Parts: sequence; structure tokens; C-alpha cells
Amino acid sequence: MNFLAHLLLSGSREEVMVGNLMGDFIKGRLLPGQYPAGIMEGVQLHRSIDSFAAANEYFRCSKRRLSDPCGLYRGVMVDLFYDHFLAREWDVYASLPLSDYIECACRVLREHRQVLPGRLERILPALFIEWLPSYREIEGVELALQRMGMRLKRANPLAMGGDELRKHYAGLHEDFSRFFPALLAYPEVCRHVGPDVAG
Repeated sequence: MNFLAHLLLSGSREEVMVGNLMGDFIKGRLLPGQYPAGIMEGVQLHRSIDSFAAANEYFRCSKRRLSDPCGLYRGVMVDLFYDHFLAREWDVYASLPLSDYIECACRVLREHRQVLPGRLERILPALFIEWLPSYREIEGVELALQRMGMRLKRANPLAMGGDELRKHYAGLHEDFSRFFPALLAYPEVCRHVGPDVAG
């Protein structure tokens, strides 16, 4: 659910950006020709990024920092926590100001609306107008997790995410500061990001 990171790591190719954002909404094997080639590439990039994160020592360290009740939702929380740190330090990694970048990404997704999974299309306005611009603040991440938790049918600890971020802020930030440069150096990511993204 780390939408901001997936967008940034897509580079400048619009179809790759669309596919990368679609990754959380498409499960299972992709069929040949199911989507245009660039979108298929973006979905595969999304999956490569997720696999890298799942195996990365710093991401796993962040998950271990969180309280036991977070359970299987630790990964979702850390995804959003890392988007928070990325938003806070956006100017370190990107040349375009965050607000301008979000506006450009929103335009790209709207122009490709016809290929978006229904669930992604429905959240587009909230994603670009409310969620992503709010990620710089802990309260924005907290609200996003609370809303996500309310949409799930089963009981979950996502509402406690804001408190977890506050409690472990320094350690989580240190993990992110080591994780993100390693992700930028990952070959699957390297070949997509351009000179506008700093490693």
C-alpha cells in the first residue's frame, strides 16, 4: 500500500507508472496481452519491489519493532510509514516538488482510467486529493490506516498504526534511511528510475 514509493520508482514512463500502481489490485498470474506491454512491465516492477522489501533486512527490522498486536498487519503499516518518510524527505530523492508530482501522477492515472481495476478507479480522487498530500504528517498516515482498517471486514489493528509510528519513530526512520537507497540500487528499480530520482 506504499503508493507514493511505487509511483516514484516507476520513472517517467506513464504506462509503467499505471501498472506499478495497479499492482496491489491485481492478483495471480498475468496472461499474455492482458494489458499493454508497459502496464504489464509496471505490474511486474511492483511485484519485484514488494519481493525486495519482504526480503530486506531493514524492512524486516521495522516490522519487528512494532508491537505484537500488530501481527500480520505489520507489513502494511511499515509500507505507509515508509511513504511518510519518503514524503518528508521528498526533495532528497526527487527533483519535482511533491505537490507537482502528485498532480502529474493524478493526470496520468486519469488518462488511463479505462484499464484501471474498479477498486483503484474508485479511490483515485481520495488517493490524490486527500491521502498522498497528507502523508508528510503522522496524522495523515494515522487517518489513512484507520480508514483502511474500517474497510476491512475482519477485526484488525490498523487504527493503532499512528501510535506505533510515534512510539518507534526514530528507529523506523533509521531503517527507512538504509532501506530506500538500497531499493534505488536494486537492478529492477535502477533500469526504470531516471535522473530525476536521486539514489
